[in-house]
Amino acid sequence: MSEIDGKKKFRLFDAILAVICVVFVAEAAAPVAAIGNSQYFWWIFLIITFLLPYGLIASELGTTYNSEGGLYDWIKKAFGAKWGGRASWYYWINFPLWMASLAVMFPEIIGIVLGQKIGLVPSLLIELVFIWIIVFISFFPVCDSVWILNGAAIIKVLLALVVGGFGIYGAVTKGVANEYTFASLLPSFDLKSLSFISVILFNFLGFEVVCTFADTMKNPKKQIPQSIIVGGIIIAAIYIFSAFGIGVAIPTQEVSTSSGLIESLQLLTGKTTGIFIGVMSVLFLLTLFGNMVSWSLGVNNVASYAALNGDMPAVFAKRSRKNDMPAGASIMNGIVASLIVVLSPLLPNQDLFWSFFALNLVMFLMAYLPIFPAFLKLRKVDPDTERPFKVSGNNAFLRVLAITPMVLIIIALVFLALPLSFDAQALEGTLPITIGSIVCIMIGEIIIRLNKKNK
Repeated sequence: MSEIDGKKKFRLFDAILAVICVVFVAEAAAPVAAIGNSQYFWWIFLIITFLLPYGLIASELGTTYNSEGGLYDWIKKAFGAKWGGRASWYYWINFPLWMASLAVMFPEIIGIVLGQKIGLVPSLLIELVFIWIIVFISFFPVCDSVWILNGAAIIKVLLALVVGGFGIYGAVTKGVANEYTFASLLPSFDLKSLSFISVILFNFLGFEVVCTFADTMKNPKKQIPQSIIVGGIIIAAIYIFSAFGIGVAIPTQEVSTSSGLIESLQLLTGKTTGIFIGVMSVLFLLTLFGNMVSWSLGVNNVASYAALNGDMPAVFAKRSRKNDMPAGASIMNGIVASLIVVLSPLLPNQDLFWSFFALNLVMFLMAYLPIFPAFLKLRKVDPDTERPFKVSGNNAFLRVLAITPMVLIIIALVFLALPLSFDAQALEGTLPITIGSIVCIMIGEIIIRLNKKNK
């Protein structure tokens, strides 16, 4: 961290670690491992067809239109205020849903550390404390929290290396938990696998959050694309390495979507408790704080920026008089996430982490869907604006580059949010996600109508 004109500034190293902290999501490894051996095909396929196009497009848009509005600005410039408002709503609502999913995971991991199950009331208190600590930290500028981002990024890489390393050691000394054959490595197209593929897409999203840190960078026009490219390569490598560790540690049918990474270490070491498992569990919990802190700073800025432009409710526009941070959005995060965890014991589906996480995925992916056509539209209607980083290629190549990830998001949404099977077990898992998605979309449309009247 350096200082220019008395203000702290991100170095390239800080920017790369911020990318890793934002994009690399340790808790998402377990749902992907539930796909089975074909996860390796999907990792490689989606790195080529999604991560690379998205990274290039985010680099161009982020360096060309480097305001706090992020994707809201890009979409609004291309398609107008209504679509900008939709994107900002989807982008924001995903965050308290995600925070709630991590909050309900917290007591389970603490139970592993303590060697006993946490009761309902203590669990609820732990969840609420987790939520409001995140809210409190988000009241301060990103540069004041850079040690959290850097620390969380380093811990995430360490956890991935530990899991992958133990996986290789276990495979050599004890054999693998799942049979590895050529047929098992081929892509699986069953409903469970295709719904979990959305998690891989989620694992690759978030580069644009770094663009909202532009004002705190020494040279954002160079640092943004450099951090995205270098960080993206590192992230892809550690994802595959950690995925292998979980894949060889646990039989696919036994993978827990909420504690799979820690469970992998338990099975690989043969210990359910102890100092090592306890330390790894605590480090894992620290990464959850890092995730929330890094994302809150980006999401809240986008929501506040959109509200100041009249495209989100006015409460999101409220900013701190002391440091100009988006306090209104932060408080709304805490209120919504708290309501979700308080009401969660009443829900029939008790795999709460996956229920909230899947709903967060739906809204998150919907926020990104307009980015790719916006990229093509802005190239057409705004060709004269200087682009410090410009994706090379003719029009046909650019269309393929933008349309491919957009189609993948649509496919992921269909398999994640729509009940494609109507047996009781499938409906129990999917219907709450479908209903929750419809409710979130309807609230967004109401907000758009009210904003239009106010304007």
